[in-house]
Amino acid sequence: MISAFLAQELAKRHEVTVLTSQGPGLPSERIEGGVQVVRVPVFSRKEQTVASHLSMLTYLPVGFRAGKKLLMNGRFDVINTHFVLPTGPVGDALARFAKIPNVLSVHGGDLYDPSKFTSPHRNALLRIWIRRLLGRADRVVGQSWNTLGNMRRYYTPELEGTRIPLGIPRPKIDAASRAEYGCGKGETLLVTVGRLVGRKAVDQLISIMEALRNEPVRLLIVGTGPLEAQLKNQASEKQLGEKVIFLGQVGEKEKFRALQMCDLYVSTSQHEGFGLVFLEAMASGLPIVCYDHGGQTDFLKNEVNGFLVPLNDREGFLDRCRLLTRNPGMRESMTRTNREAVEDYYIDRCADRYEQVFTEVCQQRTKTRRGGI
Repeated sequence: MISAFLAQELAKRHEVTVLTSQGPGLPSERIEGGVQVVRVPVFSRKEQTVASHLSMLTYLPVGFRAGKKLLMNGRFDVINTHFVLPTGPVGDALARFAKIPNVLSVHGGDLYDPSKFTSPHRNALLRIWIRRLLGRADRVVGQSWNTLGNMRRYYTPELEGTRIPLGIPRPKIDAASRAEYGCGKGETLLVTVGRLVGRKAVDQLISIMEALRNEPVRLLIVGTGPLEAQLKNQASEKQLGEKVIFLGQVGEKEKFRALQMCDLYVSTSQHEGFGLVFLEAMASGLPIVCYDHGGQTDFLKNEVNGFLVPLNDREGFLDRCRLLTRNPGMRESMTRTNREAVEDYYIDRCADRYEQVFTEVCQQRTKTRRGGI
C-alpha cells in the first residue's frame, strides 16, 4: 500500500512500473491508477496482505527474472526498491544489470522489529547482508529519524541516509453512521487499525476497555491477523460484550468511514517504523494516544496531537484515554491541530521529495560516467 500510493502519484507525470509478488486472486499484470503492475507467482503466498518466509525467498529468483525481462524490453531511468529484505537483493541485482541507479527505501520492520526473535538486527548473517545492500545503493531513504537511527545503530554507522516521510492520499469520504455499528451518539468511540500480531499489543487495549467497563466508551478494532481468535477470547472472558467491536479486514473506503465516525485513535504498538495509520487518523480529525517509541515521534507531539505515553506504561495510557474520553473540548482542540498538521504529509509532498532524490541520483550517475571517460 505504501509504494502503491507513491507509484500512482508519480505516474501522474512519469511512466511507472511496479514489480511485486502475486497474492491470491490478483492478476499477473494490469494497469492500476496509471501504473503498470507486474506480479510474479511465488510459493506459499496464501493471503494478499501477508507473505510467508518461503514466498519471500522464492521471490528472489522469479523477481529478478521478471525484472530483467522488463529492463530488456523498456527504458528505465531509476529503480526504487522498497524494503531491504526481501526485495533489496532483487533491486540491487537489477540496477547493476541495467547500470541504472537504485534508491533503496527502508521502512522500519525490515531493519528492526523488537517483537520478533527473527528480526534482522538480531541475526549476524542478515546484518552483514543488509549492510552490503545498504552500502551498494545509490541512495538510502528512511521514512523516519527512528528508522534511519536504527539503520546506523545496527548496520551502517557511516551512512547518513535521506529522510522522506510517508504520505497518504487526501481522504474524501464521509463518516459512517454510528447506527451501522450499533453505537449511540452519547458514546465515545476509540479505534485502532492494524494487523493483529504481537507487535501491535492489542491485548493491552482490551485490558484498558475492562478498566473503562462502566463508562460510555467502546473500542473498534479494524484488521485481522493470527491473534484475532485469541483477542476475541480475551474480550469474551472479560465479559466485555459489545464494548469491543471487531470489524475484521475492511477496504480503504470503509476504514476511513470508520475512522471519521470515531472520537479517539489508540495504539499500543511496541514499535512503528513510521506509522502511516497515525496520519490517517490525523486526517480524520482524531486525537491520538500511543507510546513514545517509533517513527511517529517525528510528527506527533505530546499534549499537542494527543498523548505520547512511555512504552508499556499501561496505567499512564489508561489515564490519558480516560482524560480524553471525559473531555470533549480537549479532543476538539486536538482535532483542529491534527487536521492542520497532516497537510504536510499528503502523498503529493512525499512524491515531490522522491522525485527530487531520483533526479539527484540520475544526475550523479551521469557525472560519474562522464568523469570516467
